[in-house]
Amino acid sequence: MPDLRPFHLAFPVHDLSAARAFYGGVMGCPEGRSADHWIDFDLFGHQIVTHLDPGARPVAVENAVDGHDVPVPHFGVVLTMADWQALAERVAAAGIAFGIAPHIRFKGQPGEQATMFFRDPSGNALEFKAFADDSMLFAT
Repeated sequence: MPDLRPFHLAFPVHDLSAARAFYGGVMGCPEGRSADHWIDFDLFGHQIVTHLDPGARPVAVENAVDGHDVPVPHFGVVLTMADWQALAERVAAAGIAFGIAPHIRFKGQPGEQATMFFRDPSGNALEFKAFADDSMLFAT
């Protein structure tokens, strides 16, 4: 995917200090600009912005995918396998509970991928995945 441009995603969090510790600390995302009610982070080259909403609550919808209940909505990044493995180790070492533990999904099928799900301190669902062969990203 040559010339892929970074995406921008803004989403609510109920506690900016907890968001800073999670995204900046656990996830290792460099912090960009901030104000008293929002913080920019560099999520593997993409711009995410945590916006303070003290009443923010996660949505509790799940859809079945390959034998797991996948939280909807969710977001994340397709990483290299090495970066995916390093992130899985960082998340586990930080004591973050996996909603769906790191595993291989669609094993032996088009689109086989490593995937994991966990939530930030405000309950936002995150998925990070990796492919042994990136050409399988949109395989059918």
